[in-house]
Amino acid sequence: MTGLGLAAAGSAQAQTPPPTIDEKIEAAVAPTAQFISDIIFYEVNVAGTGIPLILVWLLAGALFFTVYLGFINIRGFKYAFDIVRGKYNQPDAPGELSHFQALTAAVSGTVGLGNIAGVAIAISLGGPGATFWMIMAGLLGMSTKFVSCTLGVKYRDVHTDGTVSGGPMHYLKKGLAERGMTGMGRFLAAFFAVMCIGGALGAGNMFQINQATQQFITVTGGPEASFFGGGNAWLFGLIMAVLVALVILGGVKSIARVTEKIVPLMCGVYILAGIVVLAVNFTQIPAAFGAIIEGAFSTTALGGGLVGVMIQGLRRGIFSNEAGIGSASIAHSAVKTNMPVTEGFVASLEPFIDTVIVCTMTALVIVVTGAYTQDTGDGIALTSTAFATVIDWFPLVLAAAVILFAFSTMITWSYYGLKSWTYLFGNSTSSKTSFKVLFCAFVVLGAPIQLISVVAFSDAMLFAMSIPNLIGLFILAPVVKSEMQAFLTYSRSGTKRPLTQQSVEAAQLESEV
Repeated sequence: MTGLGLAAAGSAQAQTPPPTIDEKIEAAVAPTAQFISDIIFYEVNVAGTGIPLILVWLLAGALFFTVYLGFINIRGFKYAFDIVRGKYNQPDAPGELSHFQALTAAVSGTVGLGNIAGVAIAISLGGPGATFWMIMAGLLGMSTKFVSCTLGVKYRDVHTDGTVSGGPMHYLKKGLAERGMTGMGRFLAAFFAVMCIGGALGAGNMFQINQATQQFITVTGGPEASFFGGGNAWLFGLIMAVLVALVILGGVKSIARVTEKIVPLMCGVYILAGIVVLAVNFTQIPAAFGAIIEGAFSTTALGGGLVGVMIQGLRRGIFSNEAGIGSASIAHSAVKTNMPVTEGFVASLEPFIDTVIVCTMTALVIVVTGAYTQDTGDGIALTSTAFATVIDWFPLVLAAAVILFAFSTMITWSYYGLKSWTYLFGNSTSSKTSFKVLFCAFVVLGAPIQLISVVAFSDAMLFAMSIPNLIGLFILAPVVKSEMQAFLTYSRSGTKRPLTQQSVEAAQLESEV
């Protein structure tokens, strides 16, 4: 090479900045992350639309449990509300949380960015008709949550200090062992626990804090003007990590005390803002419902016709409420009760709150304002634009909501990850502390970086949890059905005897006589 060539090469090299740490990590994990993501989210082509097989798996489970349990998602409403308001409370029963606390803790893990950005994406891609299929996904998902959370309580471990460990790890191991499938149960339980830890650190932590950080920087002046811009995003992560630590160090009771206040507040403010927008656009509501119904069954609808619209709605609905993933049963397992099925009824309200109410509210606001016809960039921007047509300062409220959603999701997922961690590595104080420290460290790490492959990898592990979980639910469905029928017999008998296993069995005997 000539001297001129060397000089040119040296100049070019000097002009090319060395890769950042983020870029190095991205380059290292990208091939593996993409490989795993491609497997979990493998798609088959139907009518020109790609359908992820994991979506078919989750939907098949929801349909099966709905039919198998006689549409308990619909006829169980009354019991669910009665239990939440305390009609069947058992204060002396083992457990750590009331039914209401368990519900809010679990809802805080599902109500979040999916309700704000996910809905907007579904409508922008599939049109208003996607809303109908989101609602259907929510209604069907109620049955899956019923099954999973009933089993979570039934097969939980109550420790000597009064704390509780439950969830898919336990009902996969114990439930399948009862059916002579000990080896299979242990494998599926360990597989679920590993995936849950990955999902907790990634989708339940890094993704949440990253989105909250970016939204906060945006509303405080942007990267150039905001104090947390220009390389200081990690400071926002540090502040959030301290707040998360203050909550999770107190255990699930501390988490529940926070979520039982945050969840009703943030849902209430969000729904109230939606009602204001709908009230202003009251005359457009009939046309909006017409567009939703017509778009749901139109073969010429936006987003690839009928199949495309259906897939967009079902995908966002199922992904939003996480029915079939199994994570929520970890929180519900901590409830105070001697009758597992009572918490199954309570858990069935989750998809209804998350998808049927909150997601539908977002969808209606977007449709009545016509915001979905505008190119606003991303899902959060689209939702913000829709609300801002009536409430011009709503972007600030939305930023606060995103941060609260992210915070509540993180503290709930820290508990899910912790229980999976202790299942694998023991329930000692050092084991629990090590995970909590690790989780808080990931909060700081997740604030400044944007590793697309890490997020894709985390999402893949999150939905991979549904593979072992649903296998166990299918096998153990008869156990849930038996528990359900026993409770329904007791509640219909009109007996004044307190709810206990003995009183339920007595009611069954009397009904048979």
